[in-house]
Parts: sequence; structure tokens; C-alpha cells
Amino acid sequence: WLANPQQPLIQKRNTIAAWTLIIVIGSVLKVVEWTTPEGKPISAALIQGNIGQAEKWSPETAQNTINQYITMAQASKAQLIVLPETALPMLSSEIDAGVINALTDHAVKNNGDIVVGLVEFKQAENGAPNSYFNSAISLGTAPSQPYAKNHLVPFGEFIPLKQVFGWIYRDWLNMPLSDLSRGGTQQKPMSLSNQKIAINICYEDVFGEEIIRQLPEATMLVNISNDAWYGQSYAAHQHMQFSQARALETGRTVLRATNTGATAAIDPHGYVFAHAPHDTKTTLEVMAQGYTGSTPYVAYGNWPFIVFCFGVLATLFWRKRAFVR
Repeated sequence: WLANPQQPLIQKRNTIAAWTLIIVIGSVLKVVEWTTPEGKPISAALIQGNIGQAEKWSPETAQNTINQYITMAQASKAQLIVLPETALPMLSSEIDAGVINALTDHAVKNNGDIVVGLVEFKQAENGAPNSYFNSAISLGTAPSQPYAKNHLVPFGEFIPLKQVFGWIYRDWLNMPLSDLSRGGTQQKPMSLSNQKIAINICYEDVFGEEIIRQLPEATMLVNISNDAWYGQSYAAHQHMQFSQARALETGRTVLRATNTGATAAIDPHGYVFAHAPHDTKTTLEVMAQGYTGSTPYVAYGNWPFIVFCFGVLATLFWRKRAFVR
């Protein structure tokens, strides 16, 4: 109505009333503590390796990357150490057992666990194609637990209409990780450091209705990402804002470990309480609190908003028809 001063006064009043109602309801709901602390805060180390995208998948530098992440992990005494998405740039079947042992031994020494991003390889049986997953696995005092990314990037992690477009990736682009498998929708949180950790990988945290599949069981959310693709743009900051929305929606602490940024820790109200500088090799050490309970979004997802939108559209349609008559 600001752009159209000639709009009838009654429509302006309706617009103001609608916006006022939204702001008031949102403000009231925001002050309600929907979740409560679960257990004691845990120490967490979010590792940012700052590996350039051009060299990340280079066979010549892969071992140096792995050695760097081992060194950075071993420098921390945190109960929960989180490495970024595909921090170990090799298939799980090709990683030397010494690498896994070194990370496991250090986690056990800390009486904690390490979450590692890698490409998980599963050999198929009976002549079926082998499977590859963009995964996170835990190593340490708890039994090793996997999480495999389910919401894949089209034309980046899987090829829609593979029979039509497959040749582009195979013969021309030669992109790594362009034909991955989905992890499934029924995956459970990892039991680590006396918390239930719901892992999500890269842009999965854009989709709130998918994040709540592991809730209310999960007490904390962890996102591992590699946003080096975005260069010096604001995209990494925008990606962190999605995580802030997920924290607010779920009433959970969100920990983000990324390759180049934004590595951060976010409280259940959506506020960033620790944020590492971007494009720097660093470790962000924080104390993180787990939470239990359900917010309205955890309980009902997007359905209330969808029903509300349909109600508004139905009302507008009815009013338009009534006005025409």
C-alpha cells in the first residue's frame, strides 16, 4: 500500500492489521522457551581446513590434506571434534587404516568422538552397481556411526535423466561426486558425547521439514559443509543464515564445521555466539549445550503455514467473487 497511495483506506487498514498480527504473534511465540537443556554443555572443536577448491580433489595433494586434518584434530582436547564435508578427499575404501586409527585414538584419549566427512564406498552384490555416499562417520569412544546425505544437489551430486545427460559429466565436465546415492530418510541421530547429534550435510539445512525428521530425539544439530565453491561471495554467510533459521525452528544448538566458512556455533534462539574468520585455517572451540523438547515446527512442520496460505487464497478468491457480484 505504500507504493500505491490511491489504494482504498479499508485495504490499507487490512494490510496494516495483517502485518501487525504477524509481528505480534511472532514476538509472543519467540519469548516462549519451547526446549530445555539436556545434560551438561560439551566442549566442541569445529575445524576449518581452508583447502582451496582447485586443490581439494587433486591426487597430488590429497595426502597433505589428510595429514593437515589429523594434525588439527590432534591439537584439540574437545569432547566433540567436527571435520568438514569430505574433509578426507578419498573413497573410504582407499583411506589408510592408520588415518582412521589416528583419529580414533585421539578421540578416545579425549574421552570423546570425532565426526569426519568423507565419500563412503559400498560394494554391491550380485552384479549391481557400487554405491557412493557423501557421508559423515563418527570415530571414538562410541561405536562408529554413519550418516549419508539424502538431499543431493541435482547436476552436482546426482544426474537427473542420467540416460540423457550422463555423457556430459562422463566425457566433458569430469566432475567429482556427480553420481552419488541417497542416504535415506529414516536415518537416526548419532549418540556421541552424551548427546544425540543430528547430522546434516551442506545445503540439507536449507530444508527445515527434512531436518525435523531426526527430532525431537536429537538434542543438537551439526552441519558439515564445503562452501569453497562460492569463493569470496556472500553465499557462505547466507548459508549460515539458513542454519540460524533451523536453530530457531527446532530450539537446538547448531554447530557448523566448514572448509572455508562459515564455521560457527548458533544458540537455540538463532543467534551466532561464535564465528570463525572465513578463508583461514583455524579451529573454533566452543561449549555447546544440548536441548530436549519440541517446538511447534518440530511437532507440525510446514503444514500450519501451508493451511494458512490456502486459507488466505480461499478468502481472497471468495472476496473477489463477492465484489464482482
